[in-house]
Amino acid sequence: MDESNHWYGHSRILGTYCGLSDEAPKRIQGFLQHGWNYLHGFPPNDHWCSPGYPRFVWSDVLRRRGWSMGRRGHYLIGAPWIYLLYLEPELGVQPDREGTIWYPFHGWEKHSVSGDHARLADEIRDVEIGPVTICLYWLEYANPDIRRSYESRGFRVICHGERGSRWEGKGRDFLRKQLVELRRHRRVASNRLGSALFYGASVGCEVAVYGDPMQFEDERPEYGGTARRMRLWPELHGTHVDRELAAEVARRELGFEYQATPEELRRMFGWKRVRTA
Repeated sequence: MDESNHWYGHSRILGTYCGLSDEAPKRIQGFLQHGWNYLHGFPPNDHWCSPGYPRFVWSDVLRRRGWSMGRRGHYLIGAPWIYLLYLEPELGVQPDREGTIWYPFHGWEKHSVSGDHARLADEIRDVEIGPVTICLYWLEYANPDIRRSYESRGFRVICHGERGSRWEGKGRDFLRKQLVELRRHRRVASNRLGSALFYGASVGCEVAVYGDPMQFEDERPEYGGTARRMRLWPELHGTHVDRELAAEVARRELGFEYQATPEELRRMFGWKRVRTA
């Protein structure tokens, strides 16, 4: 349906879970939430979500919030991440985990982020104990000045890749690469709450949120900004967060309790049961 359904390999993961080939990801008849979101699962300017088509969201709070804002046709299925964990229970598992993987808040193809990466790198160096891996979004990773801000402090700098599309292979292994990295690190941290933190908490990482949250150019007021995130999740902010609490919140935000069966997903997505390859 929409190109965002295929970002980060989501449609391929869900197709594999349903017994379909991942060589040609199937067209989902509806709109799939592609990242953690504290509005209603989609951007404020969601006019591209055609009326009458279903919205596949991760958690019940998003369904309820969307309903209150006039959105209809929600289906609770949980995040594609939980289906990857089901498919790959041992991928990247290591007996001894060390260090921190740090995800600086990033921009995207249409909007950049303003912030001082060098200052953030200094704060990370002062807080973290042990090796640090900085994971940048591909746009920031392509900027040598941003990479240098972290590399000059002795940090390992990586990128999980581009988010891809239905027809490109660029993003097909994005979440798999992310899972491998998270399972090798003891901590996951960022300067904003986001998908990566909840993914990490769900696989046993300690969590931290600190540092300049940075800002989008023309950030949408509907989200409520840093003040709203602090008000809703004060317990998840700081250099040290209760690991059990973070894991509990992650399971709720990622919608583990709403994992659908393959047959249910095939029915909701309009997919035939027959394997394509």
